Amino acid sequence: MSTDMEATAPGGTPTTDTLPRRFADFDTLGEALDYAASGVRGLNFHDARGTLVRAYPYSELREDALAQARRLIAAGVRPEDRIALVAETGAEFASLFFGVVYAGAWPVPLPLPTSFGGREAYVEQLRVQLSSCDPKMLIFPPELAQMAGEAARIAGVEGIDWSEFATRETPEAELPTAKGDDIAYLQYSSGSTRFPHGVAITHHALLNNLAAHSHGMKLVGTDRCVSWLPWYHDMGLVGCFLSPVANQVSTDYLKTEDFARRPLAWLDLISRNTGTTLSYSPTFGYDICARRMSSQTKASDRFDLSRWRVAGNGADMIRPDVMQSFVDAFGDAGFQASAFLPSYGLAEATLAVSIMPPGEGIQVELVEETELSGGDRRGDRPQRFRAIVNCGKPVRDMTVEIREEDGTPLPERAIGKVWCKGPSVMVGYFRDEAATEACMADGWLDTGDMGYMSDGYVYIVGRAKDMIIVNGRNHWPQDIEWAVEQLPGFKAGDIAAFAITTPGGEETPAVLVQCRASDDAERQRLREEIRERVRAVTGMNCVIELVPPRTLPRTSSGKLSRAKARNLYLNGEIKPYAIAA
Repeated sequence: MSTDMEATAPGGTPTTDTLPRRFADFDTLGEALDYAASGVRGLNFHDARGTLVRAYPYSELREDALAQARRLIAAGVRPEDRIALVAETGAEFASLFFGVVYAGAWPVPLPLPTSFGGREAYVEQLRVQLSSCDPKMLIFPPELAQMAGEAARIAGVEGIDWSEFATRETPEAELPTAKGDDIAYLQYSSGSTRFPHGVAITHHALLNNLAAHSHGMKLVGTDRCVSWLPWYHDMGLVGCFLSPVANQVSTDYLKTEDFARRPLAWLDLISRNTGTTLSYSPTFGYDICARRMSSQTKASDRFDLSRWRVAGNGADMIRPDVMQSFVDAFGDAGFQASAFLPSYGLAEATLAVSIMPPGEGIQVELVEETELSGGDRRGDRPQRFRAIVNCGKPVRDMTVEIREEDGTPLPERAIGKVWCKGPSVMVGYFRDEAATEACMADGWLDTGDMGYMSDGYVYIVGRAKDMIIVNGRNHWPQDIEWAVEQLPGFKAGDIAAFAITTPGGEETPAVLVQCRASDDAERQRLREEIRERVRAVTGMNCVIELVPPRTLPRTSSGKLSRAKARNLYLNGEIKPYAIAA
């Protein structure tokens, strides 16, 4: 096969380019696109079956973005105005995002509706985020005109269908000159619902993180990316949209909703586009693909994953058992376990805080549960260990410290709060000084996560706010959920554990379990089996509630939201199955 054929996806933008590669070493995001547009690479959008719908070279993206900028300026948009954009994966959002940047305003990507919550929940989510960012306008895809338009009306914001906006005139206008310390965009973290926090990221912070990202992954000229991640989440927006522009990488996209319907289309696209070497996913993406293959024949009959150099993993707790299941399912299709690249990050640090060096794969340390919870092992209960995944080394220019609750730095291998400091840390939360001061001090960011350092590597053990404290002892919800997952018929994402207060005033864990059984006697049997399993693993008696499938809420990035599950349960909005008399 010729080099040219290897370097190009069928009908898409080329993988390789004669343009000298620059690793995000620009002053502003607009400059990054200006440079990428002088080459031949670009973005490529595919339908649900992975068929190329549109090749979108960076040169065309820049031309469209400049036209969008002139339309925005003609509509009265000024520097530092916020422009809210519903982040549908496609050329329209891409051109609008960069059009807002060229106009000197701040794009604010907002989510698409999910399958959870329905119309009213989506309208309310948009409304609170619009109220938070106070935008000049909300621009949305025509198919969401009813819901997004209603949210804009309630929030008192002008709502515009982007197909209508694209027909407007593009009068000549002088574009403002951006500086590196100007705000580039606002990002709402995936947990931003009732009390949204708009993360303000400068051009300098963004490009520093994108350069560190490419450095950590050891990006080369023959790399090509495939992604299904949503553009309203930091890993999708920053890692798989803005990074390819700033580092001049051709990228192929499936829409997130298409991946959800046909997960294996992701691996089909990687197999078919022979230049593909990079693709990222949270753990659940690998999990669902491995499960879909379990009933099929050899993966090698359908897939070729031998060129997949960086199989990135982040955005939620990394499960080594799931990663092994993926290797078991796709090893014969050429997938190498060493391709796994665990990472850790958050929107408040732009994206990446730590990245595993390529080729080192999944590495775990077994940590005794009493070390994880900060207690002493009691009684004659056997030791129990949890496998904690190595999330790599701090990216270039980033410093990580583990601290006590009072801010005192902790030594090697001591578990505490994870703090980070570097040029890519956010300016703060938009118009929320109190929330900013609560998590930032002297340039350091309190990530809200718990972890430890070992030999220069970062290990994450959980979210501090998820910790369950009963009788003075700390318990991680992941350990309770894992115990239930070991029972037949349950899987990751079916279980949510959190603390509640009983009528007697005592703290106790509650465990919500999605149950598919319809027979009362079977449900009662499952309830007792779950109760005994949790007691055996944790030594605790828990409130066990069985709930219908698809009940537990998710964040916009697909992660289980324990905090929201707890609120919905306590408010009576999650209705468990009745206990048979």
